Amino acid sequence: MFRRLRFLKVPVLKSTRCPEGGAVVAKCDRKPLASFRTSSVQMAKSKFEYVRNFETDDTCLRNCYIVVRLDGRNFHKFAETHDFAKPNDDRALGLMTRSARSVMEELDDIVIAYGQSDEFSFVFKRSSNWFKRRASKLMTHVASQFSSSYVFFWKDHFADRPLLYPPGFDGRVVLYPSNQNLRDYLSWRQADCHINNLYNTVFWRLVQKGGLSTVQAEDRLKGTLAADKNEILFSEFDINYNNEPLVHRKGTALVWEKADETTTKQVRVLNEEKEVTVTKSRKRVSAHHCDLIGSRSGRSTPTS
Repeated sequence: MFRRLRFLKVPVLKSTRCPEGGAVVAKCDRKPLASFRTSSVQMAKSKFEYVRNFETDDTCLRNCYIVVRLDGRNFHKFAETHDFAKPNDDRALGLMTRSARSVMEELDDIVIAYGQSDEFSFVFKRSSNWFKRRASKLMTHVASQFSSSYVFFWKDHFADRPLLYPPGFDGRVVLYPSNQNLRDYLSWRQADCHINNLYNTVFWRLVQKGGLSTVQAEDRLKGTLAADKNEILFSEFDINYNNEPLVHRKGTALVWEKADETTTKQVRVLNEEKEVTVTKSRKRVSAHHCDLIGSRSGRSTPTS
């Protein structure tokens, strides 16, 4: 803030002719000049500026995909407190997807996002220069945007259930230099989705329909393979796991897609109002519940 106005006198050279000899001499005169005086403490150039040297350079390596993965912090307790349906609550999954969509719409350098359960991964394109590729900036922005969106859109998915306390999400940043590395990462996360969902589906069937306690159900499933779990579902509960909803078995992939948007507007032609149909192509975030492990082309592969 400006403190006060004061006048400084600055030298002004004038030329004058000596009456006796006719010589031209320079005469120095001082004229007032208005100036603004600022605060004596200017942090940008102060002696304290050296503390910036303690900051760590966390610039992400060029020509690599930047993956920011978020995980819900202590979400078992959060789900219990808010009475999430088991083994899957479609309201909660929809809220996670809506929050991830908000992140992608804010940061359009994200080419694909993948989520399941209480986690979501966001893939920034190789050429992205958001926040000068600083890992801390990218991670904290994604985490804060996602968390605030989760709270903001809560009422749209849980209209009859108030949010009792704010959720938390931790994040990490990982770099992948090749398309193959990135595909394997996404396949790993989807394989994790399948393993966890199969286990949870059998576990909660044993508890909810089979009459077992949680301890008994856990003991029953110890050492079982995927084939064993599928057999329990089919033989005891007449459930074919392959018929379970894709969103539960495959998770959710978000990608950018072009969509035509048609609107009408009034235009004046020859002094006459007419209604004209206008079609524009816009990019939108679309959700897909597809196989990323078996796919080696198409939506699962970022293009830049």
